[in-house]
Amino acid sequence: MPERKEAEFVTTLAGVAQIIDFVYDQPAYIRSFEPLIYIDLEGEQLGRNGSVSLMTVLVHPGEGLERIFVIDIYTLGNTAFKVVGKRGKSLKNILEAPEISKVFFDVRRDSEALFAHYGVDLRGVWDLQLMDSAARPRTEQRRFLSGLAKCMQFVPLTNAQKNEWTLCKERGDRVWNPDKGGSYSAFNKRPLPAEILRYCAGDVAYLPAMYKKYASKSARWRNFVFEASQKRVVESQGMGVQPEGKERALSPWTEEEHRMLDSWVEVNPRRSYLSQSQQDDLYEQLLEDHLNEQSREDDLYETWLTG
Repeated sequence: MPERKEAEFVTTLAGVAQIIDFVYDQPAYIRSFEPLIYIDLEGEQLGRNGSVSLMTVLVHPGEGLERIFVIDIYTLGNTAFKVVGKRGKSLKNILEAPEISKVFFDVRRDSEALFAHYGVDLRGVWDLQLMDSAARPRTEQRRFLSGLAKCMQFVPLTNAQKNEWTLCKERGDRVWNPDKGGSYSAFNKRPLPAEILRYCAGDVAYLPAMYKKYASKSARWRNFVFEASQKRVVESQGMGVQPEGKERALSPWTEEEHRMLDSWVEVNPRRSYLSQSQQDDLYEQLLEDHLNEQSREDDLYETWLTG
């Protein structure tokens, strides 16, 4: 796998217009063959009640041709979504175009924020977190969702790439994560800290490789996951309470959907490099992670009650 590209920090409307043109300059067959765009957002309390600071966009026209852009939404605001390129198209047009596939890892907060603050109605979305969950062969392995770091363990990277990715995430966490001594305001600091730029790039850099694991899945499986991804988008736009804490880690599948997935005989992408015992170990780790998080939340609740 080639080395990941450095991110380009885009702070002007002219720079956003160049991204738009780069997308539309790609031949139609490339845009329809596989996802062209991989996206992640960062902000202070990202969601309808927070704000959007940065939008990271990986444009992937082919192996080795990808470019990573980090758009300064904090500075540009709504104009970033309205400015047009040479074809009269905007970033909002790209995000809302069903014919241009966009890939997110857990689209919920991103979609909620884009819709609430900028009126962006995402279309053509694939959610990798749901793809990972639906690919597991048994119901008990689908009960809980995995985070990005867990899913990254199954992307075929070199040890150097894995170490670099982990280091970038850890350094970024220390800058923005309040639990690790950082502050959400780091996303709004200008000049943008280098650790944050690399952190943002890391969130999308290997999503194409992760998506590729599922490229050979059957049409019915892909249609099922695509519809589930769009349902997630629609639900995120509503005014209902979004799941938090341990509820956020639960998979969305109904019992009927679990039975349906259990009955399908498509080859699970993980089975090519995970034995049954390794799959069982993975499930046990997912369960342990979930229970540890639940225990931590219970401890915090007890502290609040007695504090």
